[in-house]
Amino acid sequence: MMSATSTLALTHFVTLADSFDKDKVTPGVLGFIVFAVIGGAVWLLMKSMNKHMKQVDFEEQPEEGTPGTGGAAASTTAAKPKTS
Repeated sequence: MMSATSTLALTHFVTLADSFDKDKVTPGVLGFIVFAVIGGAVWLLMKSMNKHMKQVDFEEQPEEGTPGTGGAAASTTAAKPKTS
């Protein structure tokens, strides 16, 4: 059974739903706030990523098949099988 307050609230909600223009639906303030928060989060993530990428400093080792590399560089990076 529905109480009197829930019936009253339901009738007010139905009349409010009929007053909306179905051709003019907008996201409103909540949509703007969510969009702004997502935009701010992306900006902070990009800023953090750039800071971390500037700290990366490495020398790329040549591939094994490249001429002029010799055997020394390739042998130090190759995995050696474990013998027992």
